[in-house]
Amino acid sequence: MVARHGSPLLVLDPAVAVASYRELQAQLPGVQLHYAVKALDHPRVLAALAGAGARFDVASTAEAELLEGLGVAGDRLVWTNPVATRAERAAAAAQGVRLFVVDNEVELLKLLDLPEGCRALVRLAHSDRRAAVDLSGKFGADATTARRLVATAVDRGVRVAGVSYHVGSQMDAVEPFVEALASALALVEEVEARHGIRMDVLDVGGGFPVSYGSPATPLARITAALRPVLAALDGRMTVIAEPGRAVVAEAGTAVTRVVSTAERPDGLWAYLDDGLYGSWSNVLTEHVQPLVLGAAELAGAPLAGPVTIAGPTCCGLDVIARGWPMPRLQVGDVVVSPTMGAYTSVTASRFNGRPPAAVVVLDAVPCA
Repeated sequence: MVARHGSPLLVLDPAVAVASYRELQAQLPGVQLHYAVKALDHPRVLAALAGAGARFDVASTAEAELLEGLGVAGDRLVWTNPVATRAERAAAAAQGVRLFVVDNEVELLKLLDLPEGCRALVRLAHSDRRAAVDLSGKFGADATTARRLVATAVDRGVRVAGVSYHVGSQMDAVEPFVEALASALALVEEVEARHGIRMDVLDVGGGFPVSYGSPATPLARITAALRPVLAALDGRMTVIAEPGRAVVAEAGTAVTRVVSTAERPDGLWAYLDDGLYGSWSNVLTEHVQPLVLGAAELAGAPLAGPVTIAGPTCCGLDVIARGWPMPRLQVGDVVVSPTMGAYTSVTASRFNGRPPAAVVVLDAVPCA
């Protein structure tokens, strides 16, 4: 593949994304899965997921328009970014989006400008240090603020469909998923009784973890804990989820080559043609450590010792891994990282004028 396409590469397999989507759907029957486009927005992957019946979570006009160009109707989307301009919300509504997440009064009242039928999902904060990235510092309303938002909505005529929350990115524990769900349902019951309204949508967010080499909480354990609580709703609410990483992480593999090596005071360094400002941006933004494997290692070569693996830019922070066991590396050797589908190409930059890795998409996507 490198001989044909060069390097660096990001190799995507839409069939893997579809299989992951279907596995999660099987474990959460009755839940509408809205794939989070922000995790990986490649059109071939989105088209494959759309063909498998997925709905979508969008956070920008660009994401919504990308799906529109693929023939995905707006009523299959939910706008989950709590911060948006009036123009962005209006464009989404014109496209057919009807559910908009908000977490403050400014954003709530923007919905008054939208057509009838557009409704709010009040995002609740749920902070937990076990998440790789705790999103509730920036987003989400505490219980007091959420009560006030619902009261304002009732007073001003904004229709509230329900509530949403996000336990945090790469949440590696079962309990936060259960605790957040229980808190959300308790708040729904309280505000319904207080205001005489009926909420019919519950958005349980994402945060489902994947393994980057070290063990992660199995998806089956999380979904097994959620299913009985969701089943007890007995269809009273439409339940939606926003998986991103759990759908596409395993659908991507980074392929790079060694461009230089150096013996430094702390040992051997190997410099690749991609790094933290490219595909391995997830190390910075997502606080994950993907596996880094020499192609020779995959072919059975023994490990030679610890190596510091760095990217090609002039930034001293551009270090992918330190003390990483690798086979003996030489210039031109191929190095790969699996589980690189999520938050890699979408957060890559052009620092030092280096373009992001070229994308190669594998064929044979099952649609039935």
